[in-house]
Amino acid sequence: MIFIDACKREETPYTPIWLMRQAGRYLSEYQAVRKKAGSFLDLCFDSKLATEVTLQPVDILDVDAAIIFSDILVVPLEMGLPLEFISGEGPQFKRTIRTSKDALELKKDAYKHLTYVYDTLSMTRSKLPQDKALIGFCGSPWTLATYMIEGAGSKTYTYSKKMLYSNPELLKSVLQKLTEELKGYLSLQIKAGADAVMVFDSWAGALEREAYLEFSWKYMKEIAAYIKKNFPHTPVMLFPKGIAGYLDRIDGEFDVFGVDWSTPIESAQYHLGSKYVLQGNLEPARLYDMQAMEEGVDRILSVMGKKAGHIFNLGHGMLPDLPREHARALVQMVREKSRR
Repeated sequence: MIFIDACKREETPYTPIWLMRQAGRYLSEYQAVRKKAGSFLDLCFDSKLATEVTLQPVDILDVDAAIIFSDILVVPLEMGLPLEFISGEGPQFKRTIRTSKDALELKKDAYKHLTYVYDTLSMTRSKLPQDKALIGFCGSPWTLATYMIEGAGSKTYTYSKKMLYSNPELLKSVLQKLTEELKGYLSLQIKAGADAVMVFDSWAGALEREAYLEFSWKYMKEIAAYIKKNFPHTPVMLFPKGIAGYLDRIDGEFDVFGVDWSTPIESAQYHLGSKYVLQGNLEPARLYDMQAMEEGVDRILSVMGKKAGHIFNLGHGMLPDLPREHARALVQMVREKSRR
């Protein structure tokens, strides 16, 4: 698999490419399946339909890897927090974690109940071409905790930051509970067929540097080290969004560092390129215009070159109204321009 070879910094015939949120609303095929499922969560729960949308971008775009269709919030859902996705507003939890009592009520071994995710992985791996990799994933403990504490997405993270500074031990207890669940969750994803796993820290940039290192990166490193110890041949990818100023403090046992679009690829290459394979980092909005897209591709490839140590991706997820023709063109463009 060219994607897995690249994760291990082995020579590949071209720079492999896949796209975050490559299965999504910009594809009419996805919209049809989503309508059939009834709701977003019902689509996550239905392994047959989730497999179908996982495979769609591989068939349509010819990307080098599929990422399992699910959501990071299924973990806190199974830990006992009722979840719903409200149209136009996003995910909302009916219960929140604000006190020690709330934290104590979180269910243990929730990862054992995520059988619908493991079934989707097994089904997808059986249908996916052998030369295409399958990526499993989870959210980071910090990102998941913010949703559980705030009750929804947030711009200010008021309750999460209040807990961090006024009751840090409570927050750490929640983060450790999540860390243990995620170790088990990723382990079972690998056993179910995931060829690589990725941890998404979407709200990394919400914290100042020292707080980030203590309350997020520390736990991501713990998860990565656990997976590398127990599954040494499975690549581990970490994606913290919005920490361009913290790159000099990044370390740990993992293989691939996801570079978001706000981080200059030159900076990531300078600080981390000798230690980790870099993944990224085209600004997704460049896909609105072919010329802008090509300029972005040329710039990234000029920095990363054609040598081993790079996986092409967006610097965040596909936007709902991006032209699918441009996504197809991007895959072919990267393949042709990076061919050794």
